[in-house]
Amino acid sequence: MELLNCVVAFCLCLSKLTSAQNIYSADSLPFQINSETIDGDRNYTAPVFPILPFDKYIGNPILSPNPDNNWESAFLYNPTAIVLNDTIFLLYRAQNASKTSSIGLAWSTDGYNFTRLNQPIIYATEDYETIGGTEDPRIVRINGTFHVTYTAYNNESAQLCMASSTDMLNWNKSGVLFPGWTDVAYSDIDILMPRVNHSKSGAIVSEPVDGLYHMYFGDSFFYHATSPDLRNWTALPAEQYFAAPLIPWENRLIEPGPAPIKTRDGRWILIYNGMTTGRIGYPKDQYSVGQMLIDPSGSFRPNLTVSDGMYQPALRDGPIARIENPLLVPEASSEQEGQVDQVVFAEGLVQFKGKWFLYFGQADSTLGVATANVQP
Repeated sequence: MELLNCVVAFCLCLSKLTSAQNIYSADSLPFQINSETIDGDRNYTAPVFPILPFDKYIGNPILSPNPDNNWESAFLYNPTAIVLNDTIFLLYRAQNASKTSSIGLAWSTDGYNFTRLNQPIIYATEDYETIGGTEDPRIVRINGTFHVTYTAYNNESAQLCMASSTDMLNWNKSGVLFPGWTDVAYSDIDILMPRVNHSKSGAIVSEPVDGLYHMYFGDSFFYHATSPDLRNWTALPAEQYFAAPLIPWENRLIEPGPAPIKTRDGRWILIYNGMTTGRIGYPKDQYSVGQMLIDPSGSFRPNLTVSDGMYQPALRDGPIARIENPLLVPEASSEQEGQVDQVVFAEGLVQFKGKWFLYFGQADSTLGVATANVQP
């Protein structure tokens, strides 16, 4: 028994040592990034809806808090991703002990082992970001410029914002995108509750459609906004939402994930997150990850001629399809127990070396990855 106790103690010490050794950091990027830096996988193949199945990496979590950097010392989760020069870059949400959020940067040449920058790249500088900070980035690159949507939180209002950069280090903030936006959310008993000055989770389509850029946002219903310049956005009122919670695993709320991915037939795959009330076969308040097919052009909606000679859409604006069952659910202990229990939350998807890498937060505490094969 004494020998067994010694073996157990040695294994625990080795585990702690290994965990500490897995934190790799640097004071500078692995290479200079500018508007000419090549993005995307060199052998990229457009997908077919849906991209399935995703298998979680056995080595999750792949990134955890770093006690040596105060700004990321408590929690690290909810990453977005982009490929530059055959390297995956993650922008992730990090929190210190006071729960102030900043956005950090890490990179990897294999998709699993990351080196992180010692300094945050987007952090609280504005009044509407004080105390709560900058949360939940989603990145897209258009014409050589990186655009990141993020949530600014001042411990009173959560508001969707944007920042832009050409080098990933110096960011210009555009401010609140939908000031005064009134969102609607379900309560625990399915009563609709208004939330004033509340907007979150913007996923931008990387190509203009019919002369406009398109964004899907919201953390209850999905709302559809358009912009001519990626700075000035217009959305219909909340009651004219794009999509609502529908399936049991997402019946409390839905929230966009990473920027949509264009399919082979010109439509777009939107990975998204959903929360359940728990009354229909899922644990209460569980977050899972799903997938829907969208078309910003609306070309899939046939028109009907009406009696006065005008026409109207046969279907309202909304998703073409969504998968019935979630592609990721909380299973591991790092996903079931943490700052918020029972959470997997995806915001990063890239194709890299023959696989799709889907990066997600685990229980609002650590960061994991799942992969799927690229379809032939």
